[in-house]
Amino acid sequence: MKKFMSVLALSALLLNLTGCHVTQANQTSNPDKLTIVCTAFPEYDWTKELLGSHVEDVNLIYLLNNGMDLHNYQPSAKDMITISNCDVFIYTSNGSENWVNDALREVTNSDMQVINLMDIVSVKEEEIKEGMQPEEKEETEPEYDEHVWLSVRNAEMICNAINHILCEIDSEHAQDYQANLAIYQEKLDNLDKNFAQMTEQSSVKTMIFADRFPFRYFADDYSLDYYAVFTGCSAETEASFETILFLAQKIDALHADNIFKIENSSDDLAESIIASTSEKNQNIINLNSMQSINTEDISNGASYLSIMQENLNLLQEGLN
Repeated sequence: MKKFMSVLALSALLLNLTGCHVTQANQTSNPDKLTIVCTAFPEYDWTKELLGSHVEDVNLIYLLNNGMDLHNYQPSAKDMITISNCDVFIYTSNGSENWVNDALREVTNSDMQVINLMDIVSVKEEEIKEGMQPEEKEETEPEYDEHVWLSVRNAEMICNAINHILCEIDSEHAQDYQANLAIYQEKLDNLDKNFAQMTEQSSVKTMIFADRFPFRYFADDYSLDYYAVFTGCSAETEASFETILFLAQKIDALHADNIFKIENSSDDLAESIIASTSEKNQNIINLNSMQSINTEDISNGASYLSIMQENLNLLQEGLN
């Protein structure tokens, strides 16, 4: 039986979290069901696919369902209590999600299973590319790229890990979970092959990003080069004239017709870079990094596979 937080511990927790942004879980939990908490959309969607018809038998909670960017999220007191009592907690890393250590210290369910995505895959350090805007803060230790989900090959490994936990905590339905995994892995494998074929046939092998660059794992999977304004996890928002001019000159040198950015970010940087090119007529293409998917998006059919397929379609256009 799950234990509940003492009144004293709960009071301290609420006091410590006063002033934090409040984010509601996407459903009311049924205490008689298993509870699985996911911090980011890809984790939530993968788990939903692996649960299949059994998704109705669990409380599957997506914490960032209001569309807040992973890098800016801070849990509410309600979120922390939900995490402390859940059966499975899936999160991305201890980097942007540095609040996780505090949450795990308050765990009241001693049988909780925890999945850290960056423990499953081979992580990469943030890469400072030529011309990239330097960070203002002084780095004292390596910073790792957290956007592991944008590699379809990483997704396959992570789904295996999630499936292993599902089979362990609900062995009665393990055969169903294994069947769901096999079906989903085939879809991921087909998507991976389509990306590989697309990039192999593309006339352009370099992406110019007028934004943060969260697609490092993706680019490495398919031997694509890139130049960007910021690293994937950068907190910077302003770019120097030198950075803008460098990327404009790269566009000119590569005769690129397109410049990329991520969803929900301003076009301002892209427009400044385009204005500094010779032709001044490049298209701006928005790729989706899945860092701000909300409940409405999910209701409208957004899934990991559909979003990555749309990215494939856009890259097919942007790299030719």
